[in-house]
Amino acid sequence: MSDERPLAVVLASGGMDSCVVLALAARDYRVAALHASYGQRTAARELKAFNDLADFFEVPADRRLVVDLSHLARIGGSALTDASQPIPEGKPSTEGIPATYVPFRNANLLSIATAWAEVLGAEKIFFGAMEQDSSGYPDCRRVFVEAFNRLIAAGTRPETSVQVVAPLLHLSKGEVVRLGLKLRAPFHLTWSCYQSEEVACGRCESCLLRLKGFREAGATDPIPYATTRPSRGG
Repeated sequence: MSDERPLAVVLASGGMDSCVVLALAARDYRVAALHASYGQRTAARELKAFNDLADFFEVPADRRLVVDLSHLARIGGSALTDASQPIPEGKPSTEGIPATYVPFRNANLLSIATAWAEVLGAEKIFFGAMEQDSSGYPDCRRVFVEAFNRLIAAGTRPETSVQVVAPLLHLSKGEVVRLGLKLRAPFHLTWSCYQSEEVACGRCESCLLRLKGFREAGATDPIPYATTRPSRGG
C-alpha cells in the first residue's frame, strides 16, 4: 500500500535531539534524512548513529543523503574541527559563544536541505535546534529560523512551498527526553559526545547537557559513559 503522507526532510546528526525530531516527523510525514560530515572529531561515530536511526525509522536508501562539508573544517574556528583546540569540559558556560560553535554551520546545512526539499517536493525541513536549554549557538535561535524561512521564500521557485520547523526550540533537555520516551525514540542508537567515538566521555558540554536531560526526566541514559562526573564546574 502506497504511503500518501507528505514528505519532510529531517536534519539528522545522529544525536539525541535529532532522534526525537526524526520520531516526531515520522508520525505525520514520509522522511528524507540528511546527514553531514564536516570534519568533526566524532564524524565516523555520528555517521553510524545516523544510519542506525535511518534503519530504525525505515528511511529508504533513495531518501538518505550524506554530504561532505569538510570545507568547514578547513575554514576552522571551532574546537569540534580543530584538534589543536581543546574540547571544553565541565558545566557549559552561559556567557559568550562556546568554542564548539562551528561558524554558520546550520546555514550551510539548511541550504542543502532546502535544495533537496525543493527537488523532492517536501513540505517541511525538520531542524533539531534548541534555544532554551542548549550550548548557546547563534544559529540555533528562533530569530535564525525565522530569517532562514524568509530566505527560502525569497530564493526558491514561486511554486515551492517548504518551511523550516524546529519543534524542540523552546523545550528543555529534560522535556526533550520525556518527549522522546513518549515517542519510543531509540536513544540507545544515538551519539552526542564531542570527543570520543568508543565510550562517551561524560565531561564535554554535549555529554553534560544530555545527562542533565535524562536526570531531569528521571530516566537512565542507555549509552555507556567513561564518567558521569564533570571534571569541573558541575
